[in-house]
Amino acid sequence: MNTLPADTHTHTRLCRHAGGDPLDYARAAAARGIPEIACTDHVYFPDDPQPSIRMKQEEFAEYLALVRAAQDANLCTVLLGIEADYQRDLVGEHLPAVLDSAEFDLVLGSLHTGPFWDLAPDDPTATPEFVEQMNRTYYLRMAELARTGLYDVCAHFDIVKRGGIHAPEKLLAEIVPPALDAVAAAGMAIEINTSGYDHGAAEAYPSLQILAWMKERGIPLCFGSDSHDPSQIGRHFEKALALAKAAGHTHRAQFRRRKPTLVPLA
Repeated sequence: MNTLPADTHTHTRLCRHAGGDPLDYARAAAARGIPEIACTDHVYFPDDPQPSIRMKQEEFAEYLALVRAAQDANLCTVLLGIEADYQRDLVGEHLPAVLDSAEFDLVLGSLHTGPFWDLAPDDPTATPEFVEQMNRTYYLRMAELARTGLYDVCAHFDIVKRGGIHAPEKLLAEIVPPALDAVAAAGMAIEINTSGYDHGAAEAYPSLQILAWMKERGIPLCFGSDSHDPSQIGRHFEKALALAKAAGHTHRAQFRRRKPTLVPLA
């Protein structure tokens, strides 16, 4: 019997830093025994003729058509999703218009800007003071993201540790709970993003402690591989399931037309 959950975070060639079409991901999921995936390419930005990590606006119709083709293949359940970066200048008109333009099943909210992206522990700029301010700013932005009411799932919630710099536990205990409170108030879920096992962080996003704080607040979870190649579908999901259960979670969120329902973890 299959015990792996849905993979609700995947990227295709239209992102320009990934490979494969939605149909390729559906085939990989079926072979892996994963019953459901979500296609979540990065939302296009306005006036962005040469994007490096996202589709162009004129490619959005192609994205929708590729997802439909994967759905029609009936290899597994394929959801229409999108990963929508939080930027203050986009949440007023642009992002709501995009989200109203198609019948999305889920919208991932994420932060990709900040000095954390490639900051390694041996970087001379990674002083305790810089790391503290970097984390404070990041979690304030994550709370802002939640308060917009535009998103369904926080993607890679603590990706600020991506390069392998883990903030002190005392600092995290101060700055993370307010962000989680904002997520809970918004009725959002948070994914366990397993790409962190392959990054400098060397663990999932989020950590066991944050998963436990989520449980205390009734924040549901889902699972995302953040695949950039079909071969990465469901990567490290066995470890992620064990992590979720260790934090006390017994259910995960399942999305249809942006409405979550809770289903038991296997």
